Amino acid sequence: MSRTYSITEIVGSSETSIEDAIKSGIETASQSLRHLEWFEVGQIRGHIVDGRVGHYQVGLRLGFRYEKA
Repeated sequence: MSRTYSITEIVGSSETSIEDAIKSGIETASQSLRHLEWFEVGQIRGHIVDGRVGHYQVGLRLGFRYEKA
């Protein structure tokens, strides 16, 4: 069976952890995109507040499958 995929890029964020930033991004994207099948972490960055991590940001590439007509 052949499949066709599209890729979109998002940034997930969290005040808690990198893992939570990934989960948050995927959970939010899955509310709008159907057939999400994989993700790839591309960038990890964050925001510094008063010398501490304020929040984490993770750049994600998401792959979703096209529906056949």
